[in-house]
Amino acid sequence: MARTKTTFNPPPNVPPNIDYKALYPWASDELLDKTSTLTSSGDVIKHREDEVVSMSRMFGRECDAYVSIRPCAKGEPVCIDDRANDGEPFFFLYATVFKRIKLRLLLSGFERALLKEISVASAQLHPNSWAFAILCNHFGHPPSVDVFLHFFEAKSPGKKLWVRFNGVAGRVLLTLFQQSYKGFKGKFFKVCCTDHDPTLLDGFPLYWVGKLKFRKPKSLEELTPPDRELCQVLASLGAVFNTAQLIKHEYRPSDLKGYIGTCFYSSPTSLYISVVNLHITRFVFSCLCIYWFTSYILWLLCFLIDGCILCRTIFSCFIALAQVWCLTRRKGTGWLM
Repeated sequence: MARTKTTFNPPPNVPPNIDYKALYPWASDELLDKTSTLTSSGDVIKHREDEVVSMSRMFGRECDAYVSIRPCAKGEPVCIDDRANDGEPFFFLYATVFKRIKLRLLLSGFERALLKEISVASAQLHPNSWAFAILCNHFGHPPSVDVFLHFFEAKSPGKKLWVRFNGVAGRVLLTLFQQSYKGFKGKFFKVCCTDHDPTLLDGFPLYWVGKLKFRKPKSLEELTPPDRELCQVLASLGAVFNTAQLIKHEYRPSDLKGYIGTCFYSSPTSLYISVVNLHITRFVFSCLCIYWFTSYILWLLCFLIDGCILCRTIFSCFIALAQVWCLTRRKGTGWLM
């Protein structure tokens, strides 16, 4: 996907006499108190020129799509919408997501689809929740929202304000980026699109969602066949990957391959071979089951009509071999049946 070139606008004027409590009556006092300290164009430039952000090119590359990264107005709560921004659409994004999580703008199709599926804005998603796509891309598969929601579930924040994803019991694939993530809440930017492509902010929630609805993790039966196969392959790796290491090596393919190799040796080629082997094994197993059933019927007929002893012996040998082979394959793969 082409990356974006960012433009930087002067800091917005402080909106006069806005009663945020009256405008957003559903918001708690704690939420209304969450404002950004990044309130000047100097803050944006300083962040952009940060060594880590600059080296990783988090703000994107030269191309024909533009996005505007703006400082927040003083006193703007994280829960405001375009009514407090003269009707101009935008979304908030935490500075740490650029610097530490190394997210790049624009949001990918997967990231936008995931926010839409769980119906939360990027500003209310805990920083620990970004990284799944790195693993899928390494194995040559586009990340899937349904596959993600098979391995992870969105947890209700309860008394807290931020939504986070936890691994489903028995399906843990990634560790948390950091056990205790602090200091991110008061540093966020405003992301707007320019007239070049007004649709860049379409298709996902931009603003804080007051009433959250959480669903149970998706079962394999709810997935499409391709997604089901990807889930089985990822589960068969038998490894829990360190999210911080995946993010660290995301834009260095050789280092990423080396790290994943230390967890469980695999590659796009071996992943493809695993999928092919799964199909072949199931096909052979089905054929053997049919053969075993047919042989048993023939053996039974021979026995009933008191046929040739040699025929009965041959059929018995075939049945025994088929049973041993089937048991061996089932024990070895762990995904059959």
